[in-house]
Amino acid sequence: MTKVSKTGLSRRVVLAAGASIPLVSILSRRGDAAEFTLKFATGQDPSHPVNKRAREAIDRIKEATSGRVEINLFPANQLGSDTDLLGQIRNGAVDYLNIGSSVLATLVPTVGIVNTGFAFTSYDEVWKAMDGDLGKFVKSEIENVGVLQIGKSWDNGFRQLTSSTREIKTPDDLKGFKMRVPAAPILTGLFQALGAGPTPINFNEVYSALQTKVVEGQENPLAIIATAKLYEVQKYCSLTSHVWDAYIILGNRRSFQRLPADAQEIVTRELNKAADAERADIAGLSKSLRDELSGKGLQFVEVDKATFRTALGKTSFYKDWRTKFGEKGWTLLEQAVGQLA
Repeated sequence: MTKVSKTGLSRRVVLAAGASIPLVSILSRRGDAAEFTLKFATGQDPSHPVNKRAREAIDRIKEATSGRVEINLFPANQLGSDTDLLGQIRNGAVDYLNIGSSVLATLVPTVGIVNTGFAFTSYDEVWKAMDGDLGKFVKSEIENVGVLQIGKSWDNGFRQLTSSTREIKTPDDLKGFKMRVPAAPILTGLFQALGAGPTPINFNEVYSALQTKVVEGQENPLAIIATAKLYEVQKYCSLTSHVWDAYIILGNRRSFQRLPADAQEIVTRELNKAADAERADIAGLSKSLRDELSGKGLQFVEVDKATFRTALGKTSFYKDWRTKFGEKGWTLLEQAVGQLA
């Protein structure tokens, strides 16, 4: 159970109460009510750059459409868990959804190719791939299941490993390590291959799972570790950068196609501007957050990433996922990062 404070309110209750009011862009009405009132859901804390930049884009969309398109923003899994929201974007209960590629892979398996363990080593490689042929491949795979990717990929950052019980310095330190992963088969497979005990848990349950010691650790980008306050229930952070993760803005196909052509163009244009700004935010935070989190008591552990990639290469991980993703996608990935296996 979640620990209860002296006020009698649990952290989860407080967060839930705060999330009951959507972060809606408040602008003066221009005449009649909006012609299109839409829902945009995210799983991130309101303070995360995803929500900051989405709010700005929503304001610009309303302004540019003279109030015809009004989008309400619902952060912090307010409308359901990540897996719930994937169902809602398909059935039209929400119109737009920001989702990590690692979670989207449960619906579109080939999207998980961008989460291949220890593949990307720099942002130069990431954006070369995602703004190029690999990104086009991912977008087409998403459209094959009946939803749309709206604009370019956003940045969830490189994922790091945290623990409350042990320092993870080498691949051997992962043996028997009980850790949370998202409901993402490739991340489960990655840590199983390295000898850990990964358990899929939806993000809205991560804090309590760590607090109650259901799992010892988890893995997420530094921006998530900071905004979700996971440092409160974790002691060590190993800078493994084991996976880069995209954020992808999904659109319900029917909802998006109901918009007039000019409104579709405005929505896409403004979300692309937001993507560029959010990418810069995450890149900056990846540098500044280390000092901030150190000040909050999180102990950082430097690791030799090459030893993890070598250990992974000795397993069947790369061979197995190459077969699952297919030669087309794997070839596009290796064109950006070099030969993996």
